[in-house]
Amino acid sequence: MNARAQAQTLEQRANPADPPDRSMFASLKVPDYRYLWIGMVGSAFAMNMQLVAQGWLVYEMTVSAMNLAWVTLSFMIPQIVFSLLGGVLADRLKKKPVIMWAQMLNGVATLVMAFIVITGNVTFWDFIWVSAFNGTVLALSMPARTAFIPEIVGEALMFNAMAFNTASWNLARILGPALAGLMIALFGDGDTSSEFGVGLVYFVLSGLYFVSSFTVLLMHHDGFPVGKATNSHLAAVGEGLSYVLHSPIVGGLILLSIMPFLFGLTINTLLPAFNTDILAGGPKDLGFLMTAMGVGAIGGSLALAKLGQLRHKGFWLFVTCALWGITVAWFGVTETVFWATLAVGLVGFISAINMSMNRSIVQLQVSQEMRGRIVSIDMMSHGLMPLGLLPISLVAENYGVQYGLIVSGIILLAVTLLLWVCLPMVRRIDDGFEKLE
Repeated sequence: MNARAQAQTLEQRANPADPPDRSMFASLKVPDYRYLWIGMVGSAFAMNMQLVAQGWLVYEMTVSAMNLAWVTLSFMIPQIVFSLLGGVLADRLKKKPVIMWAQMLNGVATLVMAFIVITGNVTFWDFIWVSAFNGTVLALSMPARTAFIPEIVGEALMFNAMAFNTASWNLARILGPALAGLMIALFGDGDTSSEFGVGLVYFVLSGLYFVSSFTVLLMHHDGFPVGKATNSHLAAVGEGLSYVLHSPIVGGLILLSIMPFLFGLTINTLLPAFNTDILAGGPKDLGFLMTAMGVGAIGGSLALAKLGQLRHKGFWLFVTCALWGITVAWFGVTETVFWATLAVGLVGFISAINMSMNRSIVQLQVSQEMRGRIVSIDMMSHGLMPLGLLPISLVAENYGVQYGLIVSGIILLAVTLLLWVCLPMVRRIDDGFEKLE
């Protein structure tokens, strides 16, 4: 199918003769999106399981928390550095090959790592290079994967499809680590420090990446770029940044998504300390709290999938952002497992609705030829999370983890109220499909 035919198909999806399907699983009924989603589930499980497997073995080898941090940073830094280039690739190349080859490269790198680990030749630096490689590939391909969604399902199903995207990531976040731990213990025959067991897990992860690549290959839609490039990649990046800076709607939406990452996700980092210091809980209690947050997030994603036709979405963006801050502060004052579990589940529920709705509206407000770059800017901006985490961690260190969480929630609530005043055009967003600029 050529670019013109695909554009016509998209137009038909966006302006159907019949009323749009409003069922919960509407987007999954679109074959190409179903293939893309299955591939995303596979890669999300592989990524979350890989984080556990590498973290487990790195700590067994080095007994150093700092080395764990370096491995994590080697994965995160490339996402900040290369995400803008990934946005340009999403806008200028066919999206299907970009996604397919990205998963294939991740599969190859993980397969190489599996052989290195299982033969007993693994070193700390092997984890650094494979994490940096996977982070780079993710940064270069994720904008294409996200910007591909409205082309496949049409704008009418955007909220439903983005909700299932979020649900798949949260499902992998819940089950992936547990599955990786089980496999390490099973393959290692009870020896959790066994390089043989971890090596076999890496073979499974490489298989998941290859399956993810294969499912994308089954898609009929190629994701042809719209128009022809008339300037350099660097100029294209600048064009995307300029668009965000001069757009009250898109710039406001991205700003409204950054604040929760700065002060709403601090609960993820401080949860272990809260579990130990306030609830006097052990590893099982921490796992229970993390599961509650994940289940809440899946529930929020499914709720948005069903409520994609909700009106006054700009109003609800601010409401969910404010409630996010309130529930984080509420979690900070809880002192029993029951209330802490209820609060953290609500945090997951509200945050999933907020993030999925925000990203859907952003894509609907941007023309197709710019979507990849705007997605990449949104993705890169979330790398600013440490700017909020560091001061909140200092409060927790000096005054207690409860105060840290309370302050974090109050700041998020206060900033949301300030943005309510400063972003009137975002407030006026109704169904998300109208172009207000």
